[in-house]
Amino acid sequence: MKITPLEFKTDYTETLRAMTAKHVDETSPLERYNALGTLLKDYIGELWANTNKTYRTQKTKQVYYFSMEFLTGKFLANNLIYLDLYATAEKALKELNISLDELIEVEVDQGLGNGGLGRLAACFLDAMSSLSIPGHGCGIRYKNGLFEQKIINGYQVEYPDRWLVNNNVWEYKRASKAVNVKYNGKIETYMENGRLKFNHVDYDAVRAVPYDTPILGFDNNTVNTLRLWSAEEINDVMDFEHFSKGNYVSAFEKKNNAEIITQILYPNDSIEEGKLLRLKQEYFFVSAGLQSILMTFKKTGVPIEAFAEHVAIHINDTHPSLAIPELMRILLDEENLTWDVAWRITTACISYTNHTIMSEALEKWPYFMIQDLLPRITMIIEEINNRFIAKLKDALHYTDEQKIHDMAIIADGLVRMANLAIVGSHSINGVAKLHTEILKNNVLHDFYEIYPEKFNNKTNGIMHRHWLLNANPDLTDLVTETIGDGFKKNPLALRDLLKYREDASFQNKLFDIKHKNKEHLANIIFKEQGLRIDPYSIFDVQAKRIHEYKRQHLNILHIMMLYNKLKENPNLDIPPRTFLFAGKAAPSYYVAKQVIKLINTLADVINNDTSIKDKIKIVFMPNYGVSLASRLIPAADISEQISTASKEASGTGNMKFMMNGAVTLATLDGANVEIMNEVGENNIVLFGLKDDEVYRYYEQGNYNAFDVYNNTPDLKQVIDQLTNGFLPVPKEEFLPIVERLLRFNDEFFVLKDFESYSDAQERIGLYYRDKRHWMKMSITNIACSGVFSADYTIDKYASGIWHVNRKPLDFNL
Repeated sequence: MKITPLEFKTDYTETLRAMTAKHVDETSPLERYNALGTLLKDYIGELWANTNKTYRTQKTKQVYYFSMEFLTGKFLANNLIYLDLYATAEKALKELNISLDELIEVEVDQGLGNGGLGRLAACFLDAMSSLSIPGHGCGIRYKNGLFEQKIINGYQVEYPDRWLVNNNVWEYKRASKAVNVKYNGKIETYMENGRLKFNHVDYDAVRAVPYDTPILGFDNNTVNTLRLWSAEEINDVMDFEHFSKGNYVSAFEKKNNAEIITQILYPNDSIEEGKLLRLKQEYFFVSAGLQSILMTFKKTGVPIEAFAEHVAIHINDTHPSLAIPELMRILLDEENLTWDVAWRITTACISYTNHTIMSEALEKWPYFMIQDLLPRITMIIEEINNRFIAKLKDALHYTDEQKIHDMAIIADGLVRMANLAIVGSHSINGVAKLHTEILKNNVLHDFYEIYPEKFNNKTNGIMHRHWLLNANPDLTDLVTETIGDGFKKNPLALRDLLKYREDASFQNKLFDIKHKNKEHLANIIFKEQGLRIDPYSIFDVQAKRIHEYKRQHLNILHIMMLYNKLKENPNLDIPPRTFLFAGKAAPSYYVAKQVIKLINTLADVINNDTSIKDKIKIVFMPNYGVSLASRLIPAADISEQISTASKEASGTGNMKFMMNGAVTLATLDGANVEIMNEVGENNIVLFGLKDDEVYRYYEQGNYNAFDVYNNTPDLKQVIDQLTNGFLPVPKEEFLPIVERLLRFNDEFFVLKDFESYSDAQERIGLYYRDKRHWMKMSITNIACSGVFSADYTIDKYASGIWHVNRKPLDFNL
């Protein structure tokens, strides 16, 4: 965007004065941030309007990406970079004695996601805009995010994530585009013109109000839309009769019951009320989103029978699976199409990404709950199920009742959302090559046998511009200086760095950038935790959701072993290491929360033990999110990707770390396999069981955790130390972890992989000591990371699943 610093300064001061009625020097950082966001939104607005006009007039096929999460992070710095206004704004604000860095810090991460699922969705929106692909997001505008994590006495404590407390400068409320979503009630049937018709009566309705956020493409004039839905009571007023009688709780009951739907991300679904609220949320945003899409489509004048030629609907995991029966409901009951025509349109429109291998993570809802809450949707799901079973028996001649039962959408009093998503879509993709093969050959093999053409792989990708341009500007400058700036639009151009991996000058410059990032992170840790860490030590980072299959406790057990060796010999010749952890445990996941307590307990012991001469330190960084990741990842030397083989669908943290020059310590799980294929086995450090070995143990049932425990002295010692008083906690504190490892036979093979992991840690420490060798590994990882850009991934979605074309926009501002 062509704007001079003087023009920007004038625009900004006028905006600030109009919003605050104050002189610049009287305004607060929040007021200054809001004014800057408002100004940028004005600049973006014309691009946005022109983009939408182009899509509308050209009747362009558009993609709608439905996701329960969109972990967008912050917008200010990103939008300035994408508009090519960062330096302009920095200079203009400096003349007003305003620090742009300070305003960037004012912005909070949007509380719209939890982890990889939501971050992937946000990266995909960025890629669609940056590739000029007509694609938009559809989700929920949560008033509170998952939770704000604080560590108190070593324990995770959850506080409300009130990210909207200061409002959201980037969104537009579109009250005129609100729609109603119906729950409960009953269905009346009647005949009309020889057809059975359905009428939903006595329902409870909630108003779904859209809030639109512009998603700006990089240097290409394209602005797509993230539409988030907020629940409101239709009349949005209190019950005055109750209020006048002093029944104040009752006066606001209807309003509160409506608004609670979008109050918080992921209510606790281990209890009945939480399950019901989660189900309400899932239907709420798919119903609102589909109604909105239909209204937009009908304005084109294209016949409804051609809907699938102009609209692609993608469901990100099973949470939006109700889009299938809801679209059928609209086409049948409102558009008066026959079942066969409606089903053809629905399956042609909808595609599904599977994000999990673990069967317990594939959503299943109690049938009675869906029946009570969504009576018409239940009827449609029943019909889909009946027709599918009839196909298995009549067309495919299935006689194995157990197999039919396993494939049914409704069985054992449950509605299986993954089965619904598979049957009702035209494409099912995994998110890493290994993951997709496991889906085809194991988890979803029965479906693959009858729908082989539906299954495909689309390995996950990351927003490479954020993780370089935004998170690591010094590295960006070095890469630009070395190979030019073509990688910003074509991330595969990073491979040109391979020519410099033996170049001593380039290695030294990269080493200095990494060290500067480590110093910056060390200063943050000292400021926030009062702990001094050595930026010359190895920064060994495991940052991800806390879960047993991700095996943070494997990492900790190794640290305990290392500590034991240092206690025996403080002069042990090892490179100093700082082990950094970050991640949240689900509030109801007790063992995962105990792992956090264990990390912090051991940190207190080790960090205060002067006898080991600061050779190891442990840091847990609370409230992991996009902003913290942007500081942590550029500083990492080692990327811990140590999940049990066959459990991680893909991972995206592994890609972010390698793009910033970290070396991956990994099992051959998820996208780690593809990272290995890209960088070569000499530039990744591997250990542990492979996926086929894991499955063999499960099938044969011949794994005995006690045997491993009793025959591995170093391991036995650290396991015993969890409960023998070695740690300054009651002896039974970590008994649940020990029981999961021993009495419940170590489901995730932590003990089995312990020795292999310890050997890998020793190897990677030796590699780090050879600076030239280490920097060669680091450069190789950066150079080979471009293939994991979301741009590359989305290009494959667009051509292989959605069948949409790029729409470059040629207007200029």
